[in-house]
Amino acid sequence: MAYPSPALSTAPPQPPPPRKPLLAWIGLGNMGRVIPRPTTYSLYPRLTFSLQGMVKNLLEKADLDNKLIMFNRTPQRATDLQSTLDPNKEKTVIAPNVPEAVSVADIIFTCLGDDAAVKETVESIGRKCNVKGKLFVDCSTVHPDTTNDIAEVFTKLGAEFVACPVFGAPAMAAAGQLVCVLAGPKTSLEKVLPYCKGVMGKENIDFSDQPCGKATLLKIIGNTFILNMVETLAEGHTLAEKSGLGNDNLHRFIETMFPGPYTAYSGRMMSGDYHGRETPLFGVDLARKDAKHALDLAKANETRMKAVGVADGHLEDVQKHMGKRGDIAGIYGAVRQESGLKFEN
Repeated sequence: MAYPSPALSTAPPQPPPPRKPLLAWIGLGNMGRVIPRPTTYSLYPRLTFSLQGMVKNLLEKADLDNKLIMFNRTPQRATDLQSTLDPNKEKTVIAPNVPEAVSVADIIFTCLGDDAAVKETVESIGRKCNVKGKLFVDCSTVHPDTTNDIAEVFTKLGAEFVACPVFGAPAMAAAGQLVCVLAGPKTSLEKVLPYCKGVMGKENIDFSDQPCGKATLLKIIGNTFILNMVETLAEGHTLAEKSGLGNDNLHRFIETMFPGPYTAYSGRMMSGDYHGRETPLFGVDLARKDAKHALDLAKANETRMKAVGVADGHLEDVQKHMGKRGDIAGIYGAVRQESGLKFEN
């Protein structure tokens, strides 16, 4: 029995689906690479590190066709992260330098410690790389003037730029629970959204078609809320101890009235985590950098942030006492010390 020949299609051949962007991540500090892991310490959890973070969520949740390119100025951090998240090297590749990471990527995320590091990296990219058509996404916490300046640099070079600082501690970064603040041209910003809510974060604050510096302006002002929270807790716990109320009783109130960050920082203070860890969760140098930006912005706009000034004074004491190991929660030790108690509880 003869079978009919299949009808020949007259439709034009369909083009292949577009290639998904190739991503690079530059900067593997606390937010990029770490997740706190609880261990037992007294009545409250003490936090230690395992190497994961925002990169972990990109690898696990983002729709990627290609390996994620990683670079860190300290190569061992990138190697440690790869061995933890991708021991078979199936999902990641470590670039030997910034220009090589940028040259092959379509979207380049940067998450660096301060304004100087961001400016130095952008200057190097502009000098050594052809960035035309690429999209740069900066998640660093820097002064809004810095953000606007680097946006202008990339635009002049034919690249796109979106500012995307994030709110949330390293534990929230690891859990994909950050709040992403995005600012820049809407068409560029839409290319970044697939990697934010549902991947690295739980929610977006969208400043489409607003100046890129608006995102970091919100980040700096928002971080003063965290700084003032820690100062309030430090003063409250010190008074509770000296007045006889007791830290446990105050903590019960905090748990009931202010669950979330207040309770977490209260626990860190009571456990001794604020002075006991080798690697800070929110380093004192970075906290002071943010405070300085906030105070400078207030002065430039003819207003004052007196509470931030008080907290920054205590951060200076933490720097003197603990050096690079100092953490924002060490404000508790500084308040204790000026109240006649030992820095360490």
